[in-house]
Amino acid sequence: MTLAQALAFGILFAMMAMFAWGKLRYDLVALLGLLAAILVDIVPYDKAFLGFSDDIVVIVASALIVSGAVARSGIIERVIRPLGPYLTRTSVQVVALTATVTVLSAFVKNIGALAMMMPVAFQLARRNDVPVSALLMPMAFGSLLGGTVTLIGTSPNIIVSRVRQELTGQPFGMFDFAFVGAALAIVGVLFLSVGYRLLPRGRKGQASMDVAFDLEGYTTEVLVTKESIIIDKTVGEIKKLFENEVEVLMILRDHTRRYDPPDNARFKADDILLLEGEPEALERVVGEAALKLVRDKEELATDTPRDDIGVMEAVISSDSVLVDRTPAQLRLYQRYQVNLLAVGRRGERITRQMRSVVLKPGDVLVLQGNLNTMPETLGELRCLPLAERNLRLGDGRHSVLPLLVLVAAMIVVSLHLIPVAIAFFGAAVTMLLIRAMTLKEAYDTVEWPILILLGALIPVSDALRTTGGTELIAGWLSQAGDMLPPIGALGLVMFAAMAVTPFLNNAATVLVMGPIAAGFASKLGYGPDAFLMAVAIGAACDFLTPIGHQCNTLVMGPGGYRFSDYWRLGLPLSIMVLLVGVPLIAVFWPFQAR
Repeated sequence: MTLAQALAFGILFAMMAMFAWGKLRYDLVALLGLLAAILVDIVPYDKAFLGFSDDIVVIVASALIVSGAVARSGIIERVIRPLGPYLTRTSVQVVALTATVTVLSAFVKNIGALAMMMPVAFQLARRNDVPVSALLMPMAFGSLLGGTVTLIGTSPNIIVSRVRQELTGQPFGMFDFAFVGAALAIVGVLFLSVGYRLLPRGRKGQASMDVAFDLEGYTTEVLVTKESIIIDKTVGEIKKLFENEVEVLMILRDHTRRYDPPDNARFKADDILLLEGEPEALERVVGEAALKLVRDKEELATDTPRDDIGVMEAVISSDSVLVDRTPAQLRLYQRYQVNLLAVGRRGERITRQMRSVVLKPGDVLVLQGNLNTMPETLGELRCLPLAERNLRLGDGRHSVLPLLVLVAAMIVVSLHLIPVAIAFFGAAVTMLLIRAMTLKEAYDTVEWPILILLGALIPVSDALRTTGGTELIAGWLSQAGDMLPPIGALGLVMFAAMAVTPFLNNAATVLVMGPIAAGFASKLGYGPDAFLMAVAIGAACDFLTPIGHQCNTLVMGPGGYRFSDYWRLGLPLSIMVLLVGVPLIAVFWPFQAR
C-alpha cells in the first residue's frame, strides 16, 4: 500500500467515524475531509471543487424543487383524499407508499418516483400525526429495490448491460433483471413494512415554522366564482368533501346574511362566504373549490415584483392603531398597501366580513403585501410579526401542471432522450416559469447542507480511485475468492459492490467492479453473467449511508435522519438482499463453464 492510498483510506475511515459519532454536523465533517484531502495532496487543487458541479448535486437540488412544487400544487391532496380513510395506521402507510414507489421505480428513474411520492408522505404524516421519518427511508429503500427490476430502473443495470456487451457481444435485455429484481423487491417491501420500527422514534426533519404554531382557526371571506365546483352543492357536501376541516360561518346573498347555515343550504354563484379553519385547510379549499378571497379591489402596487408579494402573520398589540377599528375605517390598503386576508381570535368566533371586523388586541392577522416593506408597515401598525412560516393563503397556485412537468421529466429520462440531471434541472426551471413556486420558496426548499455534503465528499471519495485504492481492493478480493465455492465467490462480489458504493457513486462502482467481477469469474472458469448481475444488484442496493445514492440523500434532511440511522434499517435489509439475492442469481443465472 502506497502512502497516498493509506492517506485516502485514513481520511475516508475518519470521516465515516465522525459521521457515526454525530457530534459534528455532516456537512462540516465533509468540508473537513475535503480540506484534509487537499492538504495531503490526494485531491489536486484544480479538482477540489468539481464535486459541486457533479450531476448528483444537480439532481438532488432539482428533485427537491420539483417535489416541493408538486406538493404546493394541491394535486397531492386530491389524489390521497379518497384513500385517506384506509391509510391511517403507520404500517399500512409504509406498505402503500413503499410499494407504490417500488413499482414506479421499475419503469422510471427511481429519484423521480421518490420525488413524486414524497409530498404524499408529508400529507399522510401531517394528517395522521405520524413522524414522516417512519415513511421516507422505507420509501427511499423501496425506490432502490424497484430500480433492480428492469434495465432502465437504475444506472448500474444500464452500465452492467454495456459491460456484458463488451465482453460477450450481447447486452442484457429490458427484463433480464426482473427474475431476481422482482423477487428482491417483494421481499424487501415485506421487510420494510415491519422493519421501519428499527428507526429511532422522534426524528424530525428540518421543519418549517408551520409546526411551531398551534393557533385556533382563522376566519376569511371568499367569493363563490362562476367557475367554482361548490355551486349548487350543499354545506354538508362541502364539509364531507374537505373532511370537516373548514366551517361555513355565514352565507351573504343579495344583502341577506345567513349565519350558521344548515347542512342542506346550497351555494350559488356570487355568494360571499365566511370560512373558518386552519390556514392550510383554508388554502386548500380556496384553491381546489375555485373560490376567490375578498380583498380590496385595488391591486397591490404594479411595480412590485410578483415574487416579492406574499403573506405574513402578525399579532395586534395593545397600543396598535388597529385596536377597536375596522379595516374599512382605517382604509388599510389605501394607507398601508396591505390586504387583510384572514383574522384569528382565540376563544371567539368572527361572524363579520373582513372589512367590518372590529379588531382587538391579541388578534392574529394574515396580511398580504410587499414582503420587503412588510416589517416597516407592521411597525407603523404596531403589530408584532410572527416567525416566518410557509403560508400560501391567497396565492392561487392549484394546478395539475407541476405533476405533468414531473411526469414529462420522468418519461424523457426513461426513454433516454436526455440525461437525468438535465431533465430534472429543466423541470425545476419550468416549475419556476409556470409559477408553481416563487424563487424564495425554491431557495427555501433546497436542503443546502445536503448539497454541501455531496459536493465536498465526491472529490474525497474519488481519491480512493485515483490513488489506486480500488485496484488494491480488487487484489484482496481475488485472493479471498480463491478459497470460496462458486456461490460464496458470487456473494463476495455482491458484498464488495455494496461495500464500495458508499464511497463511490453506484455508477462508478459498476464501472470499477464490473470488469473486476468478469475477470474474477473468468479466473474461476465461469461465464460473467451471474457475477455481473451480482455487481449490479450490490451497487444498486446501497442502504448503509445517505451518500451512496441520491435517493438516500434526498430524504435525509426532510426525514431528520442522522448518518447512523441508515445502518439501523439498511444493515438488516442489506443482509436480506445478500441471503436472498445470491441464491436467486445462482438459480436464474447458473454458473456456466467457459
